[in-house]
Amino acid sequence: MLRDAMEASAIILLLSAVLSIASTQVEFYGESVNFMPFQKNRDGTFQVSFYYRENGKGSCENQLSYSCDNGVCPSFDRTAAVETDTDDSGQDRWCQSEGHGTATVPADKSSFSLSSSGCCWASNIGGEANWIASAELDLGTRSDTRTFNNCPVTATVATLRAPQNCFSRLRLLAHDPDGDHVRCRFAANASIDANVELDENECTVKTNGRLGVGVHVFDLVLEDFSTQSVTLSYADGTSAVREAFNESSSSNPPPFCQVALQFTLEILPSVPNCVAGHVQPQFLSLTPSYGDVRHATVGAKFNLYAQAQAHHAKIYDFQVSGPQNMTKEFRDGTLGKAEVTLSWTPQLKDLHRVVPVCFTAETNESQSEMRCVVVTVTKSSDIKGNAIVTCSANRMTVALEKASMPDIDKNWLKLRDPTCSLTSNDTYIMGTMSFSTCGTKIEDKGDFILFKNEIQSFELPNTVITRRRRVNIDFSCQFPKTMSISSYYQLHKSDYVFTESSFGSFGYTFEIFSDSNFTSKVPASAYPVEVKLLDMIYMGIEAESELPDVTLFVESCKATPDDNPEGSLFYSLIDNGCNTDETVKVHSSDPKSFKFEVQSFKFTGNYDQVYITCSVILCETGNPVSRCAQGCLSSPGRRRKRALSVETASHYISQGPLRLVRPAVPNAAVDELPMPRQADQPIAVESPAYPPGTEAPERQQGGWAILGTNISTAVFASLFTVTIVVLAVVIGYFARKTRAGDRNPLLVTGWEN
Repeated sequence: MLRDAMEASAIILLLSAVLSIASTQVEFYGESVNFMPFQKNRDGTFQVSFYYRENGKGSCENQLSYSCDNGVCPSFDRTAAVETDTDDSGQDRWCQSEGHGTATVPADKSSFSLSSSGCCWASNIGGEANWIASAELDLGTRSDTRTFNNCPVTATVATLRAPQNCFSRLRLLAHDPDGDHVRCRFAANASIDANVELDENECTVKTNGRLGVGVHVFDLVLEDFSTQSVTLSYADGTSAVREAFNESSSSNPPPFCQVALQFTLEILPSVPNCVAGHVQPQFLSLTPSYGDVRHATVGAKFNLYAQAQAHHAKIYDFQVSGPQNMTKEFRDGTLGKAEVTLSWTPQLKDLHRVVPVCFTAETNESQSEMRCVVVTVTKSSDIKGNAIVTCSANRMTVALEKASMPDIDKNWLKLRDPTCSLTSNDTYIMGTMSFSTCGTKIEDKGDFILFKNEIQSFELPNTVITRRRRVNIDFSCQFPKTMSISSYYQLHKSDYVFTESSFGSFGYTFEIFSDSNFTSKVPASAYPVEVKLLDMIYMGIEAESELPDVTLFVESCKATPDDNPEGSLFYSLIDNGCNTDETVKVHSSDPKSFKFEVQSFKFTGNYDQVYITCSVILCETGNPVSRCAQGCLSSPGRRRKRALSVETASHYISQGPLRLVRPAVPNAAVDELPMPRQADQPIAVESPAYPPGTEAPERQQGGWAILGTNISTAVFASLFTVTIVVLAVVIGYFARKTRAGDRNPLLVTGWEN
């Protein structure tokens, strides 16, 4: 009996152990590999070092077992992966670890490759189980840089998540230290969902339909190609020419390097609102821009700060993909905000390493977009210098103080686009550029739009040595997505500036003019503009943009009795591009202008002011699918979905107030004469007259009505005149009758005689 009991207990313990193992089953979420700049040893062999990151659930260590392909490496050392980040929510959703490997490659080899394989992917829609990861790099010396090639740098956080109705694209990090063109493609044996597309040159996953709820597996390869013809020289004396990459060509040269990027994307159930910052966290302006390159120094603490906000969900953590020994300090703020500070101190072994750092803000319902930056480790800080940046509506100017950069010549400096030149005087080195030229990049930072460029030093192609320190100066202009930069009286605004990633920075002016020539603006000192009824008022909107081919479209204009354009009391002048008031007349103008006139009116009740608010859109000129090309839409349902690269969002601009002036009661003598209009008399807009039998103005939309002072006077005068005429006729009739009666007795008397 005791033996049976012991056997039963052993079986129970064994079953418990099996169940425990099953409950903590390791699930593979993907991996990435990044090479350090490799070196040539004294004996002619190459030393190749790489870092790899493992993503998983339950455990994310030691799933990868990289080896040198074909056994060509005399030595191959790989350290165990160390966990760098894990889910602290108690749900054990994800974790990531990083390991390091070093291989020695014989001198007679022209390339190096490594690979790893294993099982098992996390349970996924495609049924993927086994995985294979690989990487390969060319060992030749490049003729353009006179050194070895640097491979593309990439990574993702451990797991990516998005609500089904909100996911449309995923931008992946594809940074190349040499400035080469990076192409992303699906791996040869990758399983691809029918609703998934890949922009190979932008390295962006897009959808052409909704993805099924569940986990989707992605298996990609990143390759780098030179943008000019390059010769590769090898240790055995041979060489190879690599022609420049051509996007339109079907046959391009072999890449310098290939690295695998594997990750999972979990599609979550739909949420009620997809606006960034509602349920999905949105990064705020203090967060680095996507693809930023930051510099860290060996032995010095490097900090990276990020901030996100979700108004209707709680941010409980930031998921981070970074190097070993990077620490994370999370802080929960107010108004749905949260922030994180990442800290890392590079060691001497990290010198010249290019490190990807990616992060997302996490809620139980979703996560933010993934944002990635690149950290370059140097031995000493680059020259920074003192820079003065001036930002205007559509351009920026940078001035470098020469005194802070001794022995620096402008001829050794370049902007991101080297075809744009710098100028100098005795004190400064200067550059001026628009937000769409000279390699200026545009980044959407949530509540702000950032325009950034950089000044760097460069070397001549055939230079073997240099005695100049490297110059690296980043500069930028940052704008709120919507702002007014000029305010005069109350709501009088003459300049509006908006920024969008596809159109850069652009502005609108909204003015009142004195006449139909639209040449003389009503000055700011004249606001509020005093108007009289039954006169015309002339208004003009003009777009300002550095982009050459854009068209302005006024989608709607409405009047309100106060400065709240969202109020319930309003009167529509233009709606869906169609004139809704019969007195509105649009004048011909250039594509960036909109000029119109309208008759004056007032709102029924105790209102004596009118404000005009218009919704405006900027479109790519000539594009047949833009809102501008559609024009007037009598049925709003015909409008197509907005294309981000074709047109801007609708922006509201306001003008006013227009103040009604009641004329003084005229003298009797003067009232009979027409009053001449003075040259500086305030202009006014007139209300349309309504024919007999139509609905009373006060019962129409928004309570709009005509002030009928002149009409009432005319009617009263007409009635008074009719009364006088009738009275004169009556008096004349009775006067004649009286005279006839006086004559009758005389006649009778005459007959009697």
